[in-house]
Amino acid sequence: MVVLSAAILASDGNKPLMSRQFVEMPRMRIEGLLAAFPKLITSQHSQQKQHTFVETDTVRYVYQPLENSLYLLLITTKTSNIVEDLGTLRLLAKVVPDVAGGQTEASVNENAFELIFAFDEVLTVGGYKEDITLSNIQKNLAMESHDEKVHNLLEEKKKEEATKRMEERSAQIARGKMEAMKNQMMNGGVTDPSSGLGSSSGMEGFGGGGHTEGYESNAAPYNYNASKNNEQVVDEGPRVVAKVGMKLGGIGGKKKDNLMANMAKEDNFALLLGSKKTTDALGLGASAPAPAAPSTPLTIVLEEKYTVAMNREGGIDSCDLKGTLTLTANTEAGSMASLSLNKDVISSKCGSSWNFATHPKVNKPDYEKKGLITLKGGKGLPINRPVGVIRWSYSGDDAAPLSINCWPEEDNGYINVNIEFELIRPEMTLQDVNILLPLGGTDPPQIEAIDGQYKHDAETGMMCWHHDEISAQNSSGSLEFTIHGSDVDAFFPVQVMFKSDTFLCPIEVTSVKSTGNGAPVPHSLTRNVVPDKYTIA
Repeated sequence: MVVLSAAILASDGNKPLMSRQFVEMPRMRIEGLLAAFPKLITSQHSQQKQHTFVETDTVRYVYQPLENSLYLLLITTKTSNIVEDLGTLRLLAKVVPDVAGGQTEASVNENAFELIFAFDEVLTVGGYKEDITLSNIQKNLAMESHDEKVHNLLEEKKKEEATKRMEERSAQIARGKMEAMKNQMMNGGVTDPSSGLGSSSGMEGFGGGGHTEGYESNAAPYNYNASKNNEQVVDEGPRVVAKVGMKLGGIGGKKKDNLMANMAKEDNFALLLGSKKTTDALGLGASAPAPAAPSTPLTIVLEEKYTVAMNREGGIDSCDLKGTLTLTANTEAGSMASLSLNKDVISSKCGSSWNFATHPKVNKPDYEKKGLITLKGGKGLPINRPVGVIRWSYSGDDAAPLSINCWPEEDNGYINVNIEFELIRPEMTLQDVNILLPLGGTDPPQIEAIDGQYKHDAETGMMCWHHDEISAQNSSGSLEFTIHGSDVDAFFPVQVMFKSDTFLCPIEVTSVKSTGNGAPVPHSLTRNVVPDKYTIA
């Protein structure tokens, strides 16, 4: 048998939908053969037959009517085996609905190329039938390859690893930026002579200027030089006065300060000048004075750190607190000191949800029975090296000091943001509270109402909502603003930073005495409460 062409026609054979030639022939000839087919079947009155054929002087038409006035047509030579041609026709009649998904004109047009590939599986070049079944045709059309699957899996794995590395690197860069901003806010920065802002508020990291113009009436003016009555003021000394690092002839100290401040302002180096390492590296200022030598034989540091994850509705997903008692012996007398703690109070107020652990070198029986902190074997503390002697931890929603509720809503190209806080531990006082909000862009926010103060940094696209103190007297506050945008997820995660000296653990140092003669040992005691990570996402 030799099949010249296989075709599918619509409109009772008058409209060719697709045709596949298996021998070389001119386009005009195949178009003429297909155009003659409807006239031949009309003259033969053979439309009612399930499948039949009609001959001309040169070719034979073998055809089968399909649904919806479609015809499946084989054009063969007159010498072709009619029995084999009918077998080929029946196989192709099964292939058409299987590949096209139906027997309609639209399905044939949509899957024309797939049908051509299927016809090529049945008939070879030259018009000869392959020994093949419908299942083999389906398998060949699927073109499944084990090597290809392995290759694709490897490529997908590479893409996933690259995406993961990219996300990790992006998160690392974001954490670095936020950590630098956090350090600037917690530790203070250089006072900008042109802004009039002091360094006590911890907002110097935002170097983009003060309030956005036009909205000062809605927000309290900045006055970060104001201090609380009970706040200890530490003289940090000059930071940017280049007394040794840069000398420019006869320029005096005051002119030099103004020159460096103006240069920083013009070149947008406000953030750089806030960092001691960056300032020293660029030669823009002298090194900060070395910390004063300890004035007491023993330094005691009590510290609690919060790790809090909250949802956008103000609910607490997780809250972990970790505390440490750290001793630093500054002299021989300090190394031989023993501490007495209020062990009875700790045991009575801290239940089974609390975990306490002592350093392996601490004499645990003395601590358990008497609340004494001494080292085993009568040994002393190492000189000038901090040693954490006690650690404690607690996990519970009731430990979180502050609740944040953030509601961004999209409205015709603008986003209205309402954010509020509430102090959920009224016995706690928080100082230098900074709530950092990403804005998703550089546009300044339009402040509608605010409790406290704010500052916008266009370079980082961040907004800082600042409060000098949050306590039982001002336990709640809100901020409302509007900004261009449409992505409400861009305002998360919100980060919170603060300072406090109010502990959740009731630990107290009742006395510090020498292990040799029992005499009191002078010491300094510091209590710090800070967030390690306080986020709303």
